[in-house]
Amino acid sequence: MRCELFGARYSAALDTCYLSPFMPRRWRVYVTVSALVVLADQLTKLWARAALPVDAAGRGIRVPVIENYFDFVLAHNTGAAFSFLAGSGASRAILTVLGLVAITAITWMAARARDDQFGLILALSLMLGGALGNLIDRVRLGSVTDFILWHWHEHTWPVFNIADASLSIAIAVFVLHALGTAAKTRRAVQDT
Repeated sequence: MRCELFGARYSAALDTCYLSPFMPRRWRVYVTVSALVVLADQLTKLWARAALPVDAAGRGIRVPVIENYFDFVLAHNTGAAFSFLAGSGASRAILTVLGLVAITAITWMAARARDDQFGLILALSLMLGGALGNLIDRVRLGSVTDFILWHWHEHTWPVFNIADASLSIAIAVFVLHALGTAAKTRRAVQDT
């Protein structure tokens, strides 16, 4: 007996589930992009924890990459993206639950998307990868490793990581997809 669940074939007799080479395009994109984001995020955080210098108190020391604009600096963020909610006592539990809810909602949205909605699937994939990357750190380490610091001389942006960047890019892709969809709808209405 075989059935399909999210494009994966399920064999009740063997009690195994495997990805079909014919799985819908949206799932191939969703899984691949998300996995690449998580991999890049976790590898760069591993590098940052191992290679970036800290002072005697354990605070990161800036390592200039592009003078006056871009540095690496190790930071451990107990808050959300870009250090939002950092220092809040219950932030780990709250943000872990919120991360799990977000991952569930993102996957639900991906399941409802069509294969031809590439922009939406790409945005959801980037969101999932970013959410998973930070959730892994939060659960495993109790904080998220940040290490990228953009600044204009002494005016700084909050320290962030690849997962945070992926979430920001996902929002931009989502907005562009929504604008493109709205434009197509307007054209279709005008043509009728």
